[in-house]
Amino acid sequence: MRYNIEKHEKYTLLSLNEDKLDSLIAPQLKSEFVTLFQSGTVNLILDLKQVRYVDSSGLSAILVANRLAENNDGALVLTSLTDFVVKLLTISRLNDALNVLPTVPEAVDAIFMSELEKDIRSEDPTAE
Repeated sequence: MRYNIEKHEKYTLLSLNEDKLDSLIAPQLKSEFVTLFQSGTVNLILDLKQVRYVDSSGLSAILVANRLAENNDGALVLTSLTDFVVKLLTISRLNDALNVLPTVPEAVDAIFMSELEKDIRSEDPTAE
């Protein structure tokens, strides 16, 4: 599996450098997600700009990352999706359950906003 990881203070960016996120790649990707979250990642941006095809095992890997992020009071943001992947998420009705943004900079902004909101809530428990 070909990918790049960039760790930042508030998030980790994982760029998947594969054409397909399928049953050959998904188990390795799930393992990488588990490793990242066990090593302290809270927020993950998954850049899928090179991914042209995703199957059910690929969707399962994405859902694992989403669950791990939620369990760590963090967020998963998918970015740079191709039309095929957007259609697949829509057909499987995951487009509303997953946080999808067009670009990495927008995903970074969303992570920072989420972290800011968490900080505000922790300082003022009556804030909603």
